[in-house]
Amino acid sequence: MNADDFAAAQRVREWFHTLTAPPGMWVVIRVDGRGFSRLTEEHFVKPFDERMRQHMSSAAAALMTEFAAVYGCTHSDEISIALPPDCGMFGRVQEKLVSVSAGIASAAFTSKAGLCAHFDARIWTGASAEDVVDYFSWRQSDAARSALNMWCYWTLRQAGESARQATAALNGATAAQQNELLYQHGINFNDIPAWQRRGIGLYWQTREEPGKDPRNGTETTAIRRHLQTNDALPVKDEYRAMVTATITGGQSFSSRLSISSSA
Repeated sequence: MNADDFAAAQRVREWFHTLTAPPGMWVVIRVDGRGFSRLTEEHFVKPFDERMRQHMSSAAAALMTEFAAVYGCTHSDEISIALPPDCGMFGRVQEKLVSVSAGIASAAFTSKAGLCAHFDARIWTGASAEDVVDYFSWRQSDAARSALNMWCYWTLRQAGESARQATAALNGATAAQQNELLYQHGINFNDIPAWQRRGIGLYWQTREEPGKDPRNGTETTAIRRHLQTNDALPVKDEYRAMVTATITGGQSFSSRLSISSSA
């Protein structure tokens, strides 16, 4: 067997490499931290740490930029980014999308935090913008549920209960009961920072910036996109309206763009 035939025989065993996201479909890539429960307990303040917020926001910004995503959100140890239907990156090959996104998130978080961190990734597909809005509404609801549970768990732990006792106390507890538990410890869940309860959104905004034409030195104005980080997201219908406006007004860009954070 010659070298070309031998190589071809090996390539056909890459069974899943031809699996692609269907053309014309929205794609959301979600990455999740691997082993982050232990990592955060060892290196971060519980239930939430400002440093963790910064590291996850940096990883999300790296994904938004590298994949030219139109919207992204992050809460806890997960990040989701939306790619528009015309995105052709990596030929929409799912193996590439998940492996590269997990690698980018891992590298960005590790670089920012100075800790070795790993992420895995998965692909979600939707047929319409409304499907995408449903997805992000779901993730925001999960952020609120997770935040409430985390605040209750760590409030009990810091009050002296063991991990087993805190887990047992919260088993089957309703949201109302969890809110009451926090209230008994002097905590109003609604007063907790919005980024902990709703997650953080990332999206592009354009603005005019003064500059000079490099050909003749004349004053000119350029339209540039900047990545905005929103840690005070609206909820429910307002959030759905915001995501809808963001993803339907976005465009695909392959160039690397400057990043800034909103106040």
